[in-house]
Amino acid sequence: MTEHDVEPIPGLPGVPPPGERILWQGSPDWRVLARTAFHTRLVAAYFAALTLWALAEAGRHGIDGPRDLVGAAMTAIVGLLGVTLLHLLAWGAARTTLYTLTTRRVVLRIGMALPKCINLPLALIGAVDLAERADGTGDMPLTVTGRYKLGYLALWPHARPWRIVTPRPMLRAVSDAATVAALIARTCLTVHPTGQLAAADTIEHAPEQQAAAQPVPAGGVFARVQAA
Repeated sequence: MTEHDVEPIPGLPGVPPPGERILWQGSPDWRVLARTAFHTRLVAAYFAALTLWALAEAGRHGIDGPRDLVGAAMTAIVGLLGVTLLHLLAWGAARTTLYTLTTRRVVLRIGMALPKCINLPLALIGAVDLAERADGTGDMPLTVTGRYKLGYLALWPHARPWRIVTPRPMLRAVSDAATVAALIARTCLTVHPTGQLAAADTIEHAPEQQAAAQPVPAGGVFARVQAA
């Protein structure tokens, strides 16, 4: 039995207090997570290049039998095993991850070996960014304001890449990302007394149909989400 098996409500560390409602729950698409967080395509391309180089070297020295192709074969096998392992890790990460949006917070239930729930009060979320892909999946980094400290290693792979000193929690490889990002932005605005977020981190007000950023390739530029 795992910690997740005894959750009173899947994705939450305890029973929500009175008045708090779940608005959305979702998990990463493991195939997209494998490509974008575990870089399976890049690793596959690297080992493919090494295998071709080993074949070229074998051809340059002359191929007299199967023994001369052992190096290339071993490189290909190691690459295949590595990519397979990365896919398994991505599948495990996606399977043990559940993102939850309530009327009061965003909760990241993450972790394969060490499961944990990270509670992000909506009042501390200063901005929601989005990088949407052509297939509708996307990544949503959240800007956390105040003195709320988060560790990059504790968050990974649910953290915006390369933001190590000031880590930003990120919902990764989420389906229908534009709709989810707009929902998070609108919900955040409801808990800010002024009806807007902090200066320099404001989610701009705009018609709802403008909330979705234009699709960009994987790893593309993050755009600030506009909320109705």
